[in-house]
Amino acid sequence: MSKMGDQEISPRGSSLILAMNKVKPYLAMVSLQFGYAGMYVISLVSLNHGMNHYVLSVYRHIIAVLVIAPFALVLERKIRPKMTLPIFLRIMLLGFLEPVFAQNLYNVGMTYTSATFASATVNILPAITFILALIFRLERINLKKIHSLAKVIGTTVTVVGAVVTTLYKGPNLDIFHGQGQQSHHHKTSTAPSEEHWITGTLLLLARCGGWSGFFVLQSFTLKKYPAELSLTAWICLMGALEGAVVTLVMERDTSVWAIGWDSRLLAAAYSGVVCSGIAYYMQGVVMKERGPVFVTAFSPLCMIITAALGAIVLAEQVHLGSLIGAIIIVFGLYSLVWGKSKDPRGLSEEAVDPLDEKSSTGTVVALELPITNTTNKSTKPSINGC
Repeated sequence: MSKMGDQEISPRGSSLILAMNKVKPYLAMVSLQFGYAGMYVISLVSLNHGMNHYVLSVYRHIIAVLVIAPFALVLERKIRPKMTLPIFLRIMLLGFLEPVFAQNLYNVGMTYTSATFASATVNILPAITFILALIFRLERINLKKIHSLAKVIGTTVTVVGAVVTTLYKGPNLDIFHGQGQQSHHHKTSTAPSEEHWITGTLLLLARCGGWSGFFVLQSFTLKKYPAELSLTAWICLMGALEGAVVTLVMERDTSVWAIGWDSRLLAAAYSGVVCSGIAYYMQGVVMKERGPVFVTAFSPLCMIITAALGAIVLAEQVHLGSLIGAIIIVFGLYSLVWGKSKDPRGLSEEAVDPLDEKSSTGTVVALELPITNTTNKSTKPSINGC
């Protein structure tokens, strides 16, 4: 290839690489929403076929550990930082917040409502995460700047949309099937009671709070333990162990642990590989560059995909309130994402980690565990991106 050819191709190639690097976080988060949408539908099918929600969470993270751990051991063997007691305690808390607390509330709440509604309530996740990020200085607001004002307005509109979705149910909308006997049959067989609907809504909103706390804590932990694959494996391992303890306490019948080659195994395998293993890793990589609010800002896409799948596969009813609330939330999230796109990349250096243990001199106390690899003297190993 001639030099002239090199001179002609090189600028185009560099601009293409630059464009791909800018688009990559967006593609990663959009792809995850398709994965989450499939999990909502498959998990509901398995729960309706008798799968215990505590056991589903445990099996999910056991499978995730088996899949992710080998990659973490091989790919991050030279760059894995030291394991200290504060980091290990953070991982234990991370293993409880999302794998145990949030997922079990989600599973119960979804059975009380529907897969479509469960995915719709997740749309409040960016607003809660944004508020927590403000509290811990992961986000900065200057109301004199348009992009900061857009983030505040977007968060407010998102909350309003979530309130509409939660409080106003409205009539059924037969979008994917007609008004005949088949629709009436599905309506009587799948529609939950009003009492269960309210209970399920409260559980799903509590789940969003726990999930937001997980994202914020994960962003702080990645600054001290910047090995995404290893952190993912640790979170899944702690989630499986803590979930097993909770299951043994809550479920005394050992038959709930039985699983076969059916939708129950499919739900555990799919959610474990896609929505725990791959999702935790991809969220960690993007979070280091864009922050936790950006990671949670793509929820409306998941709701739209889940609504279509739920109506077609599960014959779920789509309510007018959910549709109106979803439209409001989409506008709010668009404003929030636009405001986030104008922010500087990376986590704020002024962020306040609530779990830091500081001595009187202001230095962080790091207590090393016996499993620490003391041969690695570097304190801030570098990690390449995706």
